[in-house]
Amino acid sequence: MMAESQAIQFWNRKKGRIDAEAVYGDFFLRALYETLPGQFLADHLLSKPLFSKVYGRMQGSALSRLKISSFIEKFDIPMEEFEEGPFSSFNQFFIRQFKPGVRNFVMDSATFPAPAEARYFAYKAVSAKQGLPVKGRFLSIEGLLDNEMLAQEFDQGPVLLARLCPVDYHRFHFPDDGTVIRQYSVGGALHSVNPVALKYHSDILVTNERQVSILETSSFGKIAYVEVGALCVGKIIQTHSPDEGFKRGAEKGYFLFGGSTVVVLGQPGKWAPEEDLIQQTIAGRETLVELGTAVGHRI
Repeated sequence: MMAESQAIQFWNRKKGRIDAEAVYGDFFLRALYETLPGQFLADHLLSKPLFSKVYGRMQGSALSRLKISSFIEKFDIPMEEFEEGPFSSFNQFFIRQFKPGVRNFVMDSATFPAPAEARYFAYKAVSAKQGLPVKGRFLSIEGLLDNEMLAQEFDQGPVLLARLCPVDYHRFHFPDDGTVIRQYSVGGALHSVNPVALKYHSDILVTNERQVSILETSSFGKIAYVEVGALCVGKIIQTHSPDEGFKRGAEKGYFLFGGSTVVVLGQPGKWAPEEDLIQQTIAGRETLVELGTAVGHRI
């Protein structure tokens, strides 16, 4: 039997208040991760990459566009902020872009801007071995990067964990000017990254499929930029070539349908997250942050 549903609360930075998250597929997620039959189904079928790829293709079909209008209405999507359609499929709607000027990246070189519009946890210093204290569980940075030696470069460094809900803008960006040192993929499952799923599977961020980029930035030293796939994410698309340099605010890529996560790791002593994000993290709440606004500062 499912436990009584509890709303996922987050701090809305722009509005200065605690809000409750509108969860896409809430009943389905709870049935999947809060019941024994659902957990079995999640582990042995739905978290397999094949399921998400097939589901992703369905969201790319012409028929899928029929649910766009109801999705907009149900989740109160502010379409005046986005470029207009028509959208050929739900996936085309899902990766919609902001209109020019709606979101701007802070250009002060000492300020670390939000690379994604998402709900953030922030940590000043995280041990590579102990890992990320998410919801009372510890997730290994070494496991996240799938590389012990590389993880040591970020030992005791700052971490930003940005969770994108299905209702959010699903493109992710570079936080500074720089170059790509290395880029690689790590295979894995595709569980949901929703807090409902994290209660059941505390290791999702280090066992889900993910893509890792090691970046050398002009203002913040070396950072590890990790995109984590999730249940029903058809694909993680990198729109920027790793052979080319990048500029602050430039698009790095996007997620096709599904909620997803971006994790940013920094070297110790280079930069620190903003204090308001840290305080909300201590309180156990994520902070909803607009793309391009301050999430950290150079030390």
